[in-house]
Amino acid sequence: MDLNLAGKHALVCGASEGIGRATAHELALLGADVTVLARRPEVLAEVAASLPRQGEQQHGWIAADVADHAALRAQVQALAAGKAVHILVNNTGGPPAGPAHTADGAAFLEAFGKHLLANQVLVQAVLPGMQSAGWGRIVNVISTSVKEPIVGLGVSNTIRGAVASWAKTLSRELAAQGITVNNLLPGFTETGRITQLVGDRARATGLPEAQIAEDMRKTVPAGRFAKPAEIGGVIAFLCSPAAAYVNGVSLAVDGGRMNSI
Repeated sequence: MDLNLAGKHALVCGASEGIGRATAHELALLGADVTVLARRPEVLAEVAASLPRQGEQQHGWIAADVADHAALRAQVQALAAGKAVHILVNNTGGPPAGPAHTADGAAFLEAFGKHLLANQVLVQAVLPGMQSAGWGRIVNVISTSVKEPIVGLGVSNTIRGAVASWAKTLSRELAAQGITVNNLLPGFTETGRITQLVGDRARATGLPEAQIAEDMRKTVPAGRFAKPAEIGGVIAFLCSPAAAYVNGVSLAVDGGRMNSI
């Protein structure tokens, strides 16, 4: 199986922690040069320095806010002009919890901007390099909610679905150029996001956080939350040469939690 990413340059968003950081590590293990992107420069510098290196691998970082589209576009275009980006992993923290019917319109607009519009900016910034190489991988880390909406995540359910449809459209537009577009749908994973969701549910119900977490684990046939590296490894596979014919899919990595096929 060809998993070799030597000579490829990956841009991984939301890489200061959790799934993004784990993905950056896995891509580096496969030989890619990795640029990590998030908001905190001091953390990103540490992440980039900690990534595995073999031979002439070079890693770097960009401190950027996905809500500032003009600055994001300029920073990533400058990166891609100096070194073409062949792999883009779109990954951004999810919107706050709450039902859809009580959410303010501004909450939907803010989430739309940070997710779908930011993803569009990033794709447009790196696409020329992929097209020139005749090779590219775009993976969007979204949510199992695109297949089964999650109770209490009204805004997130809505925006994640929009991203999934956008990605499916792109996958058909770009396939003939050697560029694949896929979505990774992580289940409950040991990240700051799960801590946030457990806290939100505890405050909404008055139940202890430990009980909330245990009740969530019981819904997973595997009986546990995923480790970030388990999600990152699947993303790295989707970015590899071996996954060249995997395109336009929304792949759940959820320990079997979802009931749908």
